[in-house]
Amino acid sequence: MSYLNSSTGSGSRTSRRTVEFGRTYVVRPKGKHQATIVWLHGLGDNGSSWSQLLESLPLPNIKWICPTAPTRPVAILGGFPCTAWFDVGELSDDGPDDFEGLDASVAHIANLLSTEPADVKLGIGGFSMGAATALYSATCFAQGKYGNGNAYPVNLRAIIGLSGWLPGSRNVRNKIEGSLEAARRASSLPILLCHGMCDEVVPYKYGERSTLVLNSAGFRNLAFKKYDGLGHYTVPREMDEVCNWLSARLGLEGCR
Repeated sequence: MSYLNSSTGSGSRTSRRTVEFGRTYVVRPKGKHQATIVWLHGLGDNGSSWSQLLESLPLPNIKWICPTAPTRPVAILGGFPCTAWFDVGELSDDGPDDFEGLDASVAHIANLLSTEPADVKLGIGGFSMGAATALYSATCFAQGKYGNGNAYPVNLRAIIGLSGWLPGSRNVRNKIEGSLEAARRASSLPILLCHGMCDEVVPYKYGERSTLVLNSAGFRNLAFKKYDGLGHYTVPREMDEVCNWLSARLGLEGCR
């Protein structure tokens, strides 16, 4: 998937900051509906390109929901507006995080999942900035609340992050360790992180560090896969890993 690619759209509004989300693309299951996963694109992309790739995967029991992020000025692009789940500047361990933007996007994602049937397993995945948003969703699920204190309403069963990073990583451990319930939810949530060792956009060290931070915060059910020679894109062997992991973790029927 390309990292930058211009796209605009309008849709539902959420949060205190007026945010308009773009078009949502849905890939319906070809078999028995056992799981629904919201998949989040990277900076400047849209839900359409990923929906086409996900539709081709041998996962007939999954419904994929591929929303499009709001169009907003993005600091790392010098304020140029493009689709982004939150505002981001240069990646660094001590840089500011746009928690208002993150909360708005994560609430929108939870809202998309909240109307799914009760017997369907729910998950969130993404690429690059989408992966960062998925990981932030995982921390909100574990804490039982968004960064703004509002209750997080969805029971997540799987998180996938490709070529991403963990926003707010400095404070995750303190927030999880302070609550037995948060620690229980963190330890029970399966997470798959994949990262290319030649990633020039989100360097490999951020994937590695995110894994270490999540592990130390109590997310024990976590797998980290690294890929020699892979840059900031995905390849078939990585998506094969995603398919096999989802089939095993969600107990899907009829895969492969």
